[in-house]
Amino acid sequence: MKFRRTLAIPVLIATAALTLTACGSDDDASGTVVRIGTTDKDKAFEVFEQKAKEQGITLKVTNFSDYKQPNTALSQKQIDLNLFQHLQFLGQYNVASSDTLTPIGSTYIVPLGLYSKKHKALADIPAGGEIAIPNDPTNQARALFVLQAAGLLKITGTSVQPTPADIDKAASKVRVTPVDAAQTALSLPSVDGSVINNTFLDRSGVDPKSALYKDDPNNPAAEPYINVIVSRAEDKTNPTYLKLVEIWKDPAVATAHAETTKGTAVAVNRPGPELEQILDRVQQGIRTAK
Repeated sequence: MKFRRTLAIPVLIATAALTLTACGSDDDASGTVVRIGTTDKDKAFEVFEQKAKEQGITLKVTNFSDYKQPNTALSQKQIDLNLFQHLQFLGQYNVASSDTLTPIGSTYIVPLGLYSKKHKALADIPAGGEIAIPNDPTNQARALFVLQAAGLLKITGTSVQPTPADIDKAASKVRVTPVDAAQTALSLPSVDGSVINNTFLDRSGVDPKSALYKDDPNNPAAEPYINVIVSRAEDKTNPTYLKLVEIWKDPAVATAHAETTKGTAVAVNRPGPELEQILDRVQQGIRTAK
């Protein structure tokens, strides 16, 4: 999932209030209207809108400032689709809310990387070195898995959402410091390394290619972090919504997205039923961990 802020909250609230007065996707003079929510309306989204328009679909986009809002708005039928989250985040929402929001198509996965200003290679990180990681549950767990895969620490147990309390300190080379995700890049000068989300790389001028280590988007362990287009369960076979899934794959959209993410995002083409299976596994893991 990418995290970016482009509008002040008061403006977003006003925009959302205007946008969400409609009561569902419908038809107008320009064709079918679909209301879609995101937290990151960028150049790729603008091209997505244009390509949808060419197919007779008008996208009404709401750019939310809070990651909890797009799922709540979708559940309450204030919007028809959302595109902002990966399956792990969706699973956490569904379990916590007893909801059934459903992925209908995949978009991309963004590898999560470890960066450093003090060291040029993974092997240079010293024993006892300090690594900053995001402190929100989803990204914190993923960061710990990245560090474990890099050979810098060991996680005990089988939790799908480990915390620093699950680190085997005796078997680990580094110690972690959870900070707000926005602070991971800012912490680089004072720590041995930071696990940084894609958006904060861009904001902080960190070269994505400078990562000392990244998780492998082709590894089955990365499947929970596939970003998806999401609908309500009863709408998962809606032909217009499925057409939008295909439009997202248009080469022009893909090119714009690659430019926006500076090539860090990896396109994923997984059908809805497979995504539902992954989501089911994610949700079962979350329930088991409780």
